[in-house]
Formats: sequence, C-alpha cells, structure tokens
Amino acid sequence: MCRLLGYATAGFNLSLNAILGTEDVVEYREMSEIHNDGWGCSMLYEPVETPGTQDGGAPAPETGTKLYKTTVAARLDPVFPELASEPARGALWHLRLASSNLPLILENQQPFFTNGLSFIHNGDISDSHGRNIVTNDQYPVSNSVFLSTGGRSDSAIFFAVILEYLGFGYELDEALAQAVRELRQAYPRSSYNCMIQSQDQFIALNAAGRERTSSRIVEIYDEYGQGAKALDYRVMRYRALTDEDGAPAGIVVASSGFEQTEADGWAELGNDQMIVASNRTGEWSIRSI
Repeated sequence: MCRLLGYATAGFNLSLNAILGTEDVVEYREMSEIHNDGWGCSMLYEPVETPGTQDGGAPAPETGTKLYKTTVAARLDPVFPELASEPARGALWHLRLASSNLPLILENQQPFFTNGLSFIHNGDISDSHGRNIVTNDQYPVSNSVFLSTGGRSDSAIFFAVILEYLGFGYELDEALAQAVRELRQAYPRSSYNCMIQSQDQFIALNAAGRERTSSRIVEIYDEYGQGAKALDYRVMRYRALTDEDGAPAGIVVASSGFEQTEADGWAELGNDQMIVASNRTGEWSIRSI
C-alpha cells in the first residue's frame, strides 16, 4: 500500500525537482506522514569511468544504478532532498505503507533490484480471507528466483514471477503482463499497480483488481484528516515531458496523492493499461495487458 513515482527522459539527466517542480516534490514527500514505513529510489546514471574499463573488479558499466532505501519515513530523512536534486536519466521513487502487517525490515523496502532491474509495487496481494500470498507455501514460484529479489514480501513474490517470465524469453512488458495474468488466477481482487526500470526501459502499470478504495485505506487516511485524498487511491496519472524547445523529452508517471491537474498536463492511465517508455529516446506508448 504505497505511493509510486517514476520517469524516463530522452537520454539526458533530470532531477526529481526538475521533473515535478520543488513545490510538488515537497507535497510528494509529505505523503510519507501516512506512507511512513520507509522509502527508496533507484536512479540511472552515467558512470565517470569509460564503459568496460578494467579497474581491478568488474568492468565499468555502460549505465549504473544508484539504489537507496531506508525504513525511515521520507519526511524525516535528510537524504531525501539531496537525492531529489540529483539528476538521472530515469528513476523510480517509492513511499511505503506496509501491507498486511508485513515486517518493517530493510529487506522489504523498495525498490527491489536484481539483474539490472528495479521494481516498485503498490498493492496487497491477499485472498478474500485476507491471507497474504507470503503465507501460501504452495504458490508455484521458484525459491531461487524469489531469493534473488532480496525481499520477503508479497511485492517480492510479484517481482519474482516477472523475473520467471523474463527467464522464459518474454520481453519486459509482456513478462509483466503475463505475471499479472498468472497472479490474478489466485488473487483476482489484488492490486498490481507497479513500475519497473531497466537500463533501457521504464514501464508503469495500472492493474487494480478493484478500483474502489478499500475501507481500510480510507480509515488510515481519515486518521490523518486526509480521507478525501483516499478516494482516488488506485489511480495513476502521467504527464509527457518536453525539453526547453518544447520537443518531446520523456514521461513521468505517479500514483495519486499530490496535485495532478489536467491544466498541468496530467492524464489518467486506464485500468489494465501500461506505459512503456525508452529512457534513452524518451519515446513512449500505452498498451493494454
């Protein structure tokens, strides 16, 4: 039960402050008053070393990933404003509200990262009796793949299923679609809203099993006097980016929770739709799962 944000540019570096504007970044960060179970981000960067340089360890990569995550709420973490001002070619940002009383441990903080892929998820993958998928010892996911995610949560299992389909040879967007189709067979009403980032692509998926906000989420928001903000809890919106000359320059996608108006260029991503974007050219498209 989290807030997601991600972006991809046309191959150049932009900070979160440049993407959203400092006022919206402050508003996004303040959502961690409610989503206070830690936060994290994954940012693509160009290494200082020439790609392939042998420096005693692994060869210098062509694209690097900076990964940060903590159990401290974003609004209380002095690192947040530093990273919000750091430019990246693409990035994922995640504010966590732990689902189904899953433990507040670093292993469950997102983004998860393995094999050059970063992954964030907003949802509670549970059955009609409220039993989370992590309690289902019979769910057919490879234990070695699950362990590779570094997590112990329902989101980590979701990521592991995606990784399995990638291992079967599917492209990243179709692997994600196949994973949702599989998981929905056992958990049809769960939310699979998520974002995934590789060195070449950024994908954001809106796949809520029920578009109406659960009563538990409304109750949590009401406790903070922000019940109205929970009404569009499952909604994801996107905004095209342009460069200083007005040319297309990428896309930003976010969960609800801070101001996202049509006047500012935001549009709603339909349920069971995903945005597939290049973080090298900035080109993007929308497809259904």
